[in-house]
Amino acid sequence: MTTLNLDRLVPAYVREFEPYIPSKPDHELKKLYGCERLYRLNNNENPLGPPPAAQEVIRRFPPPRGAVYPSGDSYDLRQEIARLHGIDPDQVIVGNGANEVIAFVVKAFCQPGDNIVTADKTFAVYEWVATFSGIEARLVPLKDERFDDRGMLARIDDRTKALFVCNPNNPTGTYWTKDTLREFLDAIDGRQMVILDEAYFEFVEAGDYPNGIPLIREHPNLIVFRTFSKMYGIAGLRIGYLVADPSAADMIRRTCIVYSVNAIAQEAALACLRDDTGHIARTRALVREGRAYLLEELAGMKLPVIAHEGNFLIVKLPGSDTLAYRKLMREGVMIRPMTSFRYPNHIRVTISTREAMEAFIAALKKTLGTSGTA
Repeated sequence: MTTLNLDRLVPAYVREFEPYIPSKPDHELKKLYGCERLYRLNNNENPLGPPPAAQEVIRRFPPPRGAVYPSGDSYDLRQEIARLHGIDPDQVIVGNGANEVIAFVVKAFCQPGDNIVTADKTFAVYEWVATFSGIEARLVPLKDERFDDRGMLARIDDRTKALFVCNPNNPTGTYWTKDTLREFLDAIDGRQMVILDEAYFEFVEAGDYPNGIPLIREHPNLIVFRTFSKMYGIAGLRIGYLVADPSAADMIRRTCIVYSVNAIAQEAALACLRDDTGHIARTRALVREGRAYLLEELAGMKLPVIAHEGNFLIVKLPGSDTLAYRKLMREGVMIRPMTSFRYPNHIRVTISTREAMEAFIAALKKTLGTSGTA
């Protein structure tokens, strides 16, 4: 019988990596926790769904098109993104969600023995992709719940190839102002790539929040990520993109897998950008109202909160976040326990409809009232 020697075949940095285990489908979770309805407040999804124009594209997609390969490089979508931002279409690379474009960038600029620098409490995929690629992820503690620009600069050495900044940060919602971002880019001075993840860009209403894409002209080492999963409500279709200087985009494109973005996703994303029905304004209003309601209720419960930009906030509990997760699930409310984000005893909650917010508060009061702790 043939023996499979995985110790020899698989690099140590892959064998030692702890795989991410996603949650079970909703129908399985309902059976497991005995709840009839499940409010999904764990993944920062938009409860309004896609804009009307995108919904129409999805409804009317002809089944025979399923047999035809999509555009291998999302040609039409890249043209529209370029038109909106006043850039060349070749500066745009579309991927199967932002996770794929993160992998494109790491593969393009890093090799085993190199390192990246990012925060310790941020979107984990930067760290994951680096680690299982044999690249060191140097994690800098947040300062006042924000990315520490000086702390990140201090961790750079000759093997540092990229610095990842989530702006606004997931999970804290804090952001760098335009001045902070410019000073950081000036300090780097082109020696490393700077990746600015703007997944929650459309949610931010603060006047001093920067749009990173125009800064690429001055700083060709800057790469900006955007996604259609959050504001545009098509997370289930998996589509995101990056914008880079033409020379950097040319290098990244060499690591891309063509045909990875399906045709429905491409056409729905195009419809999202062309929709003129006020989808962004409606979503922002919902988030403002939901945040105000939660802040008032959580203050009354005397629970500390981290709430800045984005469609989410963090709540500090008097006990275990993982135990609270299980108790809340029995009440039909799904949140994100934050131990995996290095925030033990905290939960992240998506800001959603008033009905969902009231269900969460009622479930949380019941959970905490049972024994005085989570």
